Amino acid sequence: MVAASPDRPHPGSGRLKAVLGPTNTGKTHLAIERLCAHSSGAIGFPLRLLAREVYDRVVAIKGAHQVALITGEERIEPSQARWKLCTTEAMPRAFDKGAAVPRSFNFNNGAAVPRGADLAFVALDEAQLCADRERGHVFTDRLLNLRGREETMILGAATLAPMLRKLTPEAEIVSRPRFSTLAHAGAAKLSRLPRRSVIVAFSTAQVYAVAEMLRRFRGGAAVVTGALSPQTRNAQVALYQAGEVDYLVATDAIGMGLNLDVDHVAFAGLSKFDGQRQRRLTVAEMAQIAGRAGRHQRDGSFGTLSGSGGHDAAFSAEEIHAIEENRFPALTALRWRDAEPGFASLAGLIADLEAPPRREGLVAAPEAIDLAVLKRLGEDAEIADTLRAPQQLRRFWQVCSLPDFRQHGAETHAQFVARLWQELRDGPLGDDHAPRAIAQLDTVSGDIDTLQARIAAIRSWSYIAQRPDWVRAHAEMAARARAVEARLSDALHARLTERFVNRRTAVLMKKLGPDAGLLPVTLDGDSVLVDGETIGTLTGFRFRVEPSARHGDHKLLLAAAERHLPGLLTARARAIVALCMDTPAALVLQDGAIRWQGEPIALLQRGRRLLAPRLVPAPALGLLPGDARAALMAAVTAWWARRLKPLAPLRRMDAACDDAAAGAGLRALLIRLVENGGAVARADADIARLDARQRDLLKRFGLRIGALDLYHPALLRRAALDLWRELALIDGRTPPALPEQMAPVVPRAGHRLRRATDVLPPCPPGYRALGGQWCRLDHADALLRAAHGRRAAAGSRLFALDPAGALALGLGTCAYARLLAL
Repeated sequence: MVAASPDRPHPGSGRLKAVLGPTNTGKTHLAIERLCAHSSGAIGFPLRLLAREVYDRVVAIKGAHQVALITGEERIEPSQARWKLCTTEAMPRAFDKGAAVPRSFNFNNGAAVPRGADLAFVALDEAQLCADRERGHVFTDRLLNLRGREETMILGAATLAPMLRKLTPEAEIVSRPRFSTLAHAGAAKLSRLPRRSVIVAFSTAQVYAVAEMLRRFRGGAAVVTGALSPQTRNAQVALYQAGEVDYLVATDAIGMGLNLDVDHVAFAGLSKFDGQRQRRLTVAEMAQIAGRAGRHQRDGSFGTLSGSGGHDAAFSAEEIHAIEENRFPALTALRWRDAEPGFASLAGLIADLEAPPRREGLVAAPEAIDLAVLKRLGEDAEIADTLRAPQQLRRFWQVCSLPDFRQHGAETHAQFVARLWQELRDGPLGDDHAPRAIAQLDTVSGDIDTLQARIAAIRSWSYIAQRPDWVRAHAEMAARARAVEARLSDALHARLTERFVNRRTAVLMKKLGPDAGLLPVTLDGDSVLVDGETIGTLTGFRFRVEPSARHGDHKLLLAAAERHLPGLLTARARAIVALCMDTPAALVLQDGAIRWQGEPIALLQRGRRLLAPRLVPAPALGLLPGDARAALMAAVTAWWARRLKPLAPLRRMDAACDDAAAGAGLRALLIRLVENGGAVARADADIARLDARQRDLLKRFGLRIGALDLYHPALLRRAALDLWRELALIDGRTPPALPEQMAPVVPRAGHRLRRATDVLPPCPPGYRALGGQWCRLDHADALLRAAHGRRAAAGSRLFALDPAGALALGLGTCAYARLLAL
């Protein structure tokens, strides 16, 4: 087979077919079908990740031992491989049937690929890239020289048709319509974008800014930029495809090669820097990106972001019509550069690479970075001295063709190539050079920018390691480099996800719609999980937002709680209602609130009377449905009524305060008893003014008229005093604190620390102060009754007191003397 040249069309021996049309026409799927239908074949793709994706599909059909993947950074080439998936740069220039050509390597912007292969089928994907400034000359060369023995297929946009008719008149051109329609949807705010949208920006900074806003508003987004490794891009795309996020923010790299389930494409701008100047996108570029929306039979839409730019950030009517109708200006020229320059001299090599084409329809390619590096380093006299022999010059050109994965520009890339050439000019790299360089990059610490820089660097070494004449044990070194790239890519994916995805928020945003009631809400301990994501903790009936959530997410999480917690709270309320009946001790009164597991359920507020406080639901019950809250409050009210049982005598006195028949004097005394917790000093009770009937009523209430105090014995118990004190605090009073142990006699708190200026603490309810000790009223009354009994028994005779009772209670001599003196 004779290779084509700019002056002579390719004669070809097999059918040449061009399948042209917009995105979503099934062109690539057709090419894969035709590839697998032939005994052998190859397809060239514009992106490594697309080549990898199709490689996996063909492997599933043909088996791994018969399929090869050939890219600049990766080679999987079994000895029996008959079907090859390549990047366009890595494809051979011609498949010459039976040609006695030794195995050679073409590193013109691509990986080492053997020539002389004989394949039945060959296809070139996205052939309209023949007009691209940077890569167009490679695609044009493959378009003119790639032929299959039986069939050759060119895939691309319809804009390529006129140039195909001019350059390959033998080609059969078939147009394919788009499976679905693409409609303009106008401008929309970021917060109003529909789900399953892709937002396209034209700088990494803008991509990150949009992704950060989506994280706050919608739970986050996947991120795709040209600086990401293919593995990281695939991982981010998988995040979107799996539905973990509903948005993807990308540069215009999204316009080619990535098959996504996208409903809408929103442009954050319509201009970009193309390496030389800031310019507006061509309508074909707009359509290539917008065409990502819609899949198979599902229609798609495109539009812009509101407020994302000036007047040029909106589509014109002509652009909208062209995109919707798939009508674009035809290509008028394809880029070309001599793919087989001469190596007799450096000047001749440069001249060949800069030579204009001699065929109509082809134009010289702009200076690519490999040529720029060649010319810069050729000016270095020390390097130029090493390029005397054609073999050395060819090798030098291969080194200059190393892609600039770092995207640092010609000057910086030339410095890296110069250092590499110093090592390669006399043979392969030193045994420790590649392992050391690869090992230095094998660290996953650092931020997003640091990891991206390491990935770019390791991609360079993946490319270098593919050359057997550059690196000893190249297969091992290539495997090491790919392993490092995989680890760095995983780390970068994790950093991007950590920074731009809040899965909890994403899950909630998707579920706060009409189907929110179907969302599974569960409790893991006190943690509230919505669809497996923790949104906060539930303590009692109080929901607390997850502490790790950002402040901006609190409103969303609270909204989610309001939507999804009522079911859990209702179940919890029913459980507490049962506890009120079966296990009343599960609820406690503390600090003016009825609590369950330490959390308030109901609050006691000051009422018209001390013993009748108002019972109101705690604010935490706000998320509890009304009927469940009513049932819970009814059970708590019943529990509270039972809880007041220790104060039953006091409640009877309180009720008698309203009885006019009791008489004013008795009613006043009863009010004082209620206010004091059931005890009043006899000196203040004015019992002498009560008549016999009123005194009889006092006894009916269970009150005991002691020598010093009027008190009710049952109300001196700890449970009654604690409960009365709680009610007094609720009523706005500050009764003295009770001693830790309600013993008959306790030390008077702080009496040993007393100074002249000190104020002794007030006597707690139910006790009488006796110097350095407090004695409970009923025991003080018993001691006095015993003393008075001895006195009565002695008559007018002298008598001796028996201190045994006081000593048994722990009452000191001084305190006992004070008691007897009262």
